[in-house]
Amino acid sequence: MAYRYLLCCLALLAPAFSAAAVEACDIPVRYGVSDTAKAIVRAACDEHRLWYRPFIDRDGRIASLGVTEAEAEHLADNGLIAWQRVAGYWRESGTLSAMGAIPGATSCMQPAGNRYSDTDCRAFLIDNPWSAAFISWVMTRASVPGFNRSPRHIDYIRAAYQGGANGSPYRMADPGTEKPAPGDMLCFLRNRSSTLNYTGLIEALGSGRAGNWKSHCEVVIGANVGGDRTLYLVGGNVANAVVMRKLMLDRTGLLELPKANNAQPIIEQGCSPGHEEECNLNRQDWAALLKLTATAPIPVPHPEQAPPTAPVPAASSEPVPAPPTR
Repeated sequence: MAYRYLLCCLALLAPAFSAAAVEACDIPVRYGVSDTAKAIVRAACDEHRLWYRPFIDRDGRIASLGVTEAEAEHLADNGLIAWQRVAGYWRESGTLSAMGAIPGATSCMQPAGNRYSDTDCRAFLIDNPWSAAFISWVMTRASVPGFNRSPRHIDYIRAAYQGGANGSPYRMADPGTEKPAPGDMLCFLRNRSSTLNYTGLIEALGSGRAGNWKSHCEVVIGANVGGDRTLYLVGGNVANAVVMRKLMLDRTGLLELPKANNAQPIIEQGCSPGHEEECNLNRQDWAALLKLTATAPIPVPHPEQAPPTAPVPAASSEPVPAPPTR
């Protein structure tokens, strides 16, 4: 009798144990997800593995971090160099040419190996945010049709807004009322004096005030995997690496957005060792959910016509090697 009771208790606890052990990038995308979404998730997850799987936990704390953007350290495949990989995001996404007038950009167009151009390029990588170049690279790698590749997130946020309800490959939605799914993007506004949320962003886009507003988008990898009420995102140039972020979902699958405070930024100036409660990298002005509408990637060109890309590791059950000691 006691044995049966123990088995029942273990069965009840099993979901909790499985949820705690979830590796979102190692679980196949759920049934019914489009081929385009699968390709986006695969591209983003492959890069996350390369960077030793760093992540921000649900409390908004950086839980692990290995190699960063300008280092001459190997990534997890023991072949690619961190800063050269970032330069590849710029080149292979087609976004580097738009930065040509900025010092160091032309050096990143050169093959690695020359100490002068290498130093110049690494300075460019440090000085210029590459998160939008990373997103554009993912969309290029996934052959997403019609994606507006840009070194600024606001450009494809605007494109999704202008496309309306039938926008392609993305349409703009309210993250407070629509559920995120694999292949979508979740975006926040940066360096604002007050929070705007979805309504404020819509008004700014409609009036043309958004201009080149600073923003940041990350790819949705999975939502509520194993019933854990967690949203998994992957973004570039987060803590100077390719990082996974975990956000909380409510019981219906909607994002649990932080309460808006129109009087001051969400990230408070009070974050310090003495005020840990103010330190949360997930407390952002999450103003836009870009819902993927494209369902089939564009045909892959003949190998001789395809743009050069560095190899990425396939999904594996083998443990990822530890990051280099720093």
